[in-house]
Amino acid sequence: MESHACAHEIHPLSATDHTPSYRPPLWLLVLVTLSGTLAMHMFVPALGVAARELHTSPAAIQGAIGLYILGLALGQLVCGPISDKVGRRPTLMGGLALFTAASVCCALAPSVQILLVARFIQALGGCTGMMLGRAMVRDTSNPEDTMRRLATLSLMVIAGPGLAPLVGGLIATHLGWRWIFAGFTGLGAVGAALVWGVLRETRPVALNPKPGAIRAEYLQLIRTPAFIGSVIGGGCSTTAFYAFIAVAPFVYVERLGQSLATVGLCLGTLMLGVSLGYAISARASRTVSTRALLLGANGFSLACAVALWLQLGMGQPSVVGVTATLFLYCVGGGICSPAVVTKAMSIVPGVAGSASGIFGCGQMAIGALCATLSGMGGDPGRTAALVMMVAASIGQVALRVATRRAR
Repeated sequence: MESHACAHEIHPLSATDHTPSYRPPLWLLVLVTLSGTLAMHMFVPALGVAARELHTSPAAIQGAIGLYILGLALGQLVCGPISDKVGRRPTLMGGLALFTAASVCCALAPSVQILLVARFIQALGGCTGMMLGRAMVRDTSNPEDTMRRLATLSLMVIAGPGLAPLVGGLIATHLGWRWIFAGFTGLGAVGAALVWGVLRETRPVALNPKPGAIRAEYLQLIRTPAFIGSVIGGGCSTTAFYAFIAVAPFVYVERLGQSLATVGLCLGTLMLGVSLGYAISARASRTVSTRALLLGANGFSLACAVALWLQLGMGQPSVVGVTATLFLYCVGGGICSPAVVTKAMSIVPGVAGSASGIFGCGQMAIGALCATLSGMGGDPGRTAALVMMVAASIGQVALRVATRRAR
């Protein structure tokens, strides 16, 4: 009787502590995750072309990026609890359908206003794949396997943002910017069809359907210090480098005298650093505790941020030195990422969707804040390095809180 009654509570169930027999195909999780991430990066090179065709200013068209990030953040807060209630599969299908419809509207948009609204809606749909990919891995794996599978998933997905600007630029140059959204339309439609035909439901239990249950889930999560520590520590460890990305043209072009092509090449190496970190995390998780992995990797990133700040304080830092330091910083972030996501979704496993949504929103909010702060100093490069130092320090404290009980 007691176990039956617990099925209607929000608390973790033993069913989430072992590995279920069904695991969704990793290639399908990669596909649905890429829908949201590609749409964020691929349109960036086409902003100027789109602004001229729609007879609008660069500042106005840049809203197509800002609103997309806002939609990704807010959408995860809503879609996570919904997936805990109605299931991962229907939520994902609905999100991909919304993504597809909004992509059509973007492709046909006659004005920048319609484009901006459609981009926001596109993000609301695209965030479901980014968030539910993590949740479905957690649903179908024990905590140890979750970290390894998330690292593998992230390693495969990271190539998307790295190549997206190049592909988007080629499409915009040879076919026109609207064909970028035509591609997203096809990607969303194919993803929705595959989810309908291939994917099985992974949500482990039927959760509380009563009114106010979503509010109760959020309250349970945000009242748990370990979860809040994971969100803050995860964001500070994995997205604080947005601070440097925001000022990279100033540092490389104006300070170091490099071309814009070099800027793209150097920033591309950061994705390689993150990828290497994911690969290290996948292997190290077999022998190293989550606490040691998180604190060690974050401490390594903190040391790299200090080194970067010192280099940029020199009269003429080297391009190789700055890029190598950033590369190593991103390796530390890549090691942290799968471990901290696993930790966040394992604290209350029964509501992994809600946890994934809050975690994803927190990551983006911290990354956006760091990018904004980096432009407030007289020397953007050193300011960005300082922001990364402070974020890593806060992350170290937060991760200690998150893993305190794991001692």
